[in-house]
Amino acid sequence: MDPELVALASTAATALVGRLATDGWEQAKQRVTSLWRRRHPEQPEESETVAAQLTETREELLAARQAGDGQAEQDLAIEWRARLRDALRADPSLAAELRSLVAELKRTDPEPATGGNRVTMQATASDHAKIFMSGDSMHITGQ
Repeated sequence: MDPELVALASTAATALVGRLATDGWEQAKQRVTSLWRRRHPEQPEESETVAAQLTETREELLAARQAGDGQAEQDLAIEWRARLRDALRADPSLAAELRSLVAELKRTDPEPATGGNRVTMQATASDHAKIFMSGDSMHITGQ
């Protein structure tokens, strides 16, 4: 699969799962459900399943954040990355709509519904590159 599409699926999944924890989650759910409906107009039950999965993801995400389980959010993003990657593999023409969705989610990113701060970081490394990311101060010594 084209690495650009893999990266797009990852970016979209992260943006989507992050949005599900905000007051704007219904809008995100509507957009993703519409994408699935256009992908399979002959199978309306598939978009209904996706809507239910998004609602379930939101509930799991909010419970995980309440419990302080940061790994759960990453796991949910991984699940959605796989779903979106499969959709792109089946129909690469969805890339344009998915890019539009990501841009919209980033442009209208409200505060988290659970309150508090949110840090979103993304990085891509290749070959022997190293990436160091921190949501706070970082001190690196040696190699």
